[in-house]
Amino acid sequence: MKKIFKMLTVILVFVFLTIITQVGGVVYLISLTIKRIWKINFKFSSFLLFLSLYLIITILIVPFTAPFFGREKVKNSEKIKPSTYMTVLLNRNYVTPKLNDLLTKTAKRLQGTKIRINYLDANFPFINKFPLLPHLSHNDGKKIDLSFIYEDSAGQISNKQKSISGYGVFEAPRSNELNQIARCLQSGYWQYDYPKYLTFGMINEDLLFSKKGTKKLIKLLLTNSDLGKIFIEPHLKKRLGLKDSRLRYHGCKAVRHDDHIHMQLK
Repeated sequence: MKKIFKMLTVILVFVFLTIITQVGGVVYLISLTIKRIWKINFKFSSFLLFLSLYLIITILIVPFTAPFFGREKVKNSEKIKPSTYMTVLLNRNYVTPKLNDLLTKTAKRLQGTKIRINYLDANFPFINKFPLLPHLSHNDGKKIDLSFIYEDSAGQISNKQKSISGYGVFEAPRSNELNQIARCLQSGYWQYDYPKYLTFGMINEDLLFSKKGTKKLIKLLLTNSDLGKIFIEPHLKKRLGLKDSRLRYHGCKAVRHDDHIHMQLK
């Protein structure tokens, strides 16, 4: 019974690490093998061995092998930063070179402004159609989520976020705006607003949604001919006064997009 329980634990840990990092499950099995062969046995040895191997592989090996699968890390710069470095640590920051070029071109057009591209989940480094949960479509290197732009009470642009994860803080419809969220929930799509459980904690609650800053960012993204589409809730599209066929509604089967911008290549 003890062996069965131990085997089930290994399977569950392997699946969990694979789901959240893609490579973590394999690293976990390697660490168990090394521990058994080298007979390493001290307090927290399993965790420390896994963590060391994971960091080595994530930092030194994955970035150099991802290009063989047509992907590379998002190129950070003064104007392009991860909203949280957990995105980088979990290998969820990989895109195709073409998407990197699009981000870089947009960042150059933001020079002279206080607006910065703060990115959330992109894609895993390897294998097309390997799911990056909980997202439905981040599986080919061509998609990335960006944070909204926020401002302080004085109207000054801030590059801080309103949740630790960057997700789950909604810019909900006003009373005079189309409430697509309510329509989806009333139609039985219970998952539609579940990102509210994925904030991992609220921060900077005094910040306000920047209509001016978010509109500026989206308009600059739309100047790129390689852009395929942007997903955003209908009430925000109208509020921002944006009209472009590439600004789409994603449907009730996804999750609400009034906490971030989803963009993808053609």
